[in-house]
Amino acid sequence: MTMDHRLTSEHEELRRTVEEFAHDVVAPKIGDLYERHEFPYEIIREMGRMGLFGLPIPEEYGGMGGDYLALGIALEELARVDSSVAITLEAGVSLGAMPIFRFGTQEQKTQWLPRLCAGEALGAFGLTEPDGGSDAGGTRTTAVREGDEWVINGSKCFITNSGTDITALVTVTAVTGRHPETGKPLISSIIVPSGTPGFTVAAPYSKVGWNSSDTRELSFSDVRVPAANLLGEEGRGYAQFLRILDEGRVAISALATGLAQGCVDESLKYARERHAFGKPIGANQAIQFKIADMETRAHMSRVGWYDAASRLVNGEPFKKQAAIAKLYSSTVAVDNARDATQIHGGYGFMNEYPVARMWRDSKILEIGEGTSEVQRMLIARELGMQA
Repeated sequence: MTMDHRLTSEHEELRRTVEEFAHDVVAPKIGDLYERHEFPYEIIREMGRMGLFGLPIPEEYGGMGGDYLALGIALEELARVDSSVAITLEAGVSLGAMPIFRFGTQEQKTQWLPRLCAGEALGAFGLTEPDGGSDAGGTRTTAVREGDEWVINGSKCFITNSGTDITALVTVTAVTGRHPETGKPLISSIIVPSGTPGFTVAAPYSKVGWNSSDTRELSFSDVRVPAANLLGEEGRGYAQFLRILDEGRVAISALATGLAQGCVDESLKYARERHAFGKPIGANQAIQFKIADMETRAHMSRVGWYDAASRLVNGEPFKKQAAIAKLYSSTVAVDNARDATQIHGGYGFMNEYPVARMWRDSKILEIGEGTSEVQRMLIARELGMQA
């Protein structure tokens, strides 16, 4: 297979536009918001006006009619400056809008997608549970059909974009029955609008990083929603979300690549400006080699997510490539953040420098949307190795 990952003129124009936005709008504001743990509403509104939340959604639903490569490009450029803003976009599109676009009825798409694409509303993805972790198939949240309603009980944790002032819905996985032959739980996906009685959103978590993104625990106590809020086929919710997670891993890989490249950007700047022993520290070969290694890692990380995104866009199998990209890029992000902090010395430990924020934000990339261990398991399985 011949691979050409050079960007088209349209994709390159998008990249430059988001790069300029990230440096001119996000960078001057996000540090202060981050330290105060505030959600960047003004920045998100501007991103909505730019069409970023509708990049891979068709124009008929209010989107930009682009593709997943376009979304990844935007995520990478944003994450070069800040990951809280980038993850808000990633989760809003990959986990909020895409399940409805992929599996929703025409009525559901018409009802929800225009506002989600405009950035006027955010959707969330209610999969992880307090006792579940990586075992998404061990869902304990239940939904029982009573007449024309689903009655939902249970809880979810670590849910991004679930409690902002503009959060409109959470798509929740719940057990809706048992397989008649195997007795295994049938997991379905159900749309729960914000503000539904019995649906409680906890206070924001106190997190190590991503401090300007919204992450909360959710609880459902006899939450009643219309039967029409079922997303896709009953009993197919787990399979649907596996597809959504595969796509999301491509997006997270793009975000991780952006963080890794941002560490290179900041390290180059600092190495030129910081003088020690009468010369810029960048004149020292030890610093040069460290930054060269960082750039190499970021470059190869980009090649990985471009490959996975290209396969996705072309309708080819991409599960293995998405897992490889996510595994490698998240490792690279952590490695580059550590090295960038080391290059900055004591200043790298000060929150006024972006690399301190990048260091705090990097670790979650090895955990969220499938841990590194899960990625290795998926890669091995795709190679035909079974437990």
